[in-house]
Amino acid sequence: MQITLVYSPAPREVFEQVLTLPDHATARDAVLASALPMQFPALDWAAMPAGVWGRAVAWQQALNDGDRLELCRPLTVDPKVARRERFRRQGARTTGLFAKRREGGKPGY
Repeated sequence: MQITLVYSPAPREVFEQVLTLPDHATARDAVLASALPMQFPALDWAAMPAGVWGRAVAWQQALNDGDRLELCRPLTVDPKVARRERFRRQGARTTGLFAKRREGGKPGY
């Protein structure tokens, strides 16, 4: 079966490798069979959350043919906090998304 292993060490940087593994291989087996541990020796991949097609899985999870195994970095900023900061920077509803209204349009549309 073929698995795609994906990891992003930094923004706009992607490590992607297609692996051919035996049936019933786990997520842990996929990482060990890849070049990831050798290319990033300081990376503690076992402490990172893993996901298959964006859904979190355990390291003992058996993989299926065609799965995309993703290793996720921790978030540096909470998305809710980042959104509040952006809104605070852009000001009230007189700027940004709500700045341009159609003639006769309702507020907020």
